[in-house]
Amino acid sequence: MKITSKKKTVVVREYQLEVGTVQVYQNYMVASFNEGATITLERTYQIIGISEIHFRDRDFGYISLRKNSYAIDPTVYNYLRGLDNLKAFAIVSKKEIDMHNFNIEKMFYKKPMEFFIEFDNALAWIQKRLKTFTGEKKS
Repeated sequence: MKITSKKKTVVVREYQLEVGTVQVYQNYMVASFNEGATITLERTYQIIGISEIHFRDRDFGYISLRKNSYAIDPTVYNYLRGLDNLKAFAIVSKKEIDMHNFNIEKMFYKKPMEFFIEFDNALAWIQKRLKTFTGEKKS
C-alpha cells in the first residue's frame, strides 16, 4: 500500500497545527493528524479557515491520510457539509478500523466521500470530481 505519491506535486503551503499537518496544493488539501489526537469542532474551524484562505472562490478536494489513530467528533461533518466548494472528500488508509469508521462518518457527511487504500487513487478521484464540477460551470 502506498500512502504517499511518487508523482511530482508542489505544496503551496504547509500548516503545522497542534493536532497534525495540513498541506495545501493547487486544488486540494491533505491532512495527516497525530497519533491520539481528537478532531473537535474547534480544530475543524482551523482547517476550514485554511480552506477559505486558499480556496475561497474555487472548488477543492480534501484528502485525509489516516496513518495514525485519532478520534473525530462526527458532528464536524455537519459543518464541512456546509462548504459548498468542497467537492470531494477522500480518506486514505490500510486499516480495517478506518474502513469501519468511514462508513459511520459517511452517514454524517452525506456528500461525495470515498475510501482508498492508495493515495494516488484518492488523488485521481479528487481530480476527476473537480473536473466534473469545472465542466458543469462552463456548460
